[in-house]
Amino acid sequence: MTRLLLDTTFLIDADRSGDALHAAINDDDDVAIAAITVAELRVGALLTRGKAATKRSAFVDDVLAAIPVIAYDMVVAESHARLLAEVRRRGTPRGAHDLLIAATASATGRAVVTADVTAFAALPGVDVRRHR
Repeated sequence: MTRLLLDTTFLIDADRSGDALHAAINDDDDVAIAAITVAELRVGALLTRGKAATKRSAFVDDVLAAIPVIAYDMVVAESHARLLAEVRRRGTPRGAHDLLIAATASATGRAVVTADVTAFAALPGVDVRRHR
């Protein structure tokens, strides 16, 4: 069993392709998403118009019904602080949401599954897997 944290890019690709989830996740994998991923997915659904908005909102609901969400708690906050200090020391800034996802993965011993490996590359204690 592999402990995975699904990045927003992975889930968006899964929504668009319909089969991306099956290609990257084995039946015995333990998957979860970070709380910030919920916000990113909801924003996408809220900014979409017409029939696509209904479809995208339903996808988010399906994700939330099927995949556990890891809260931003004190353990994740400590991991976030360490990663933020590290990237500031190195002068290698990262996106705020990407760092929250990385901190969640690091704090919970999960590998980030993403289409954007560069967002998570060389972060200490963060295992990254490209899904395509």
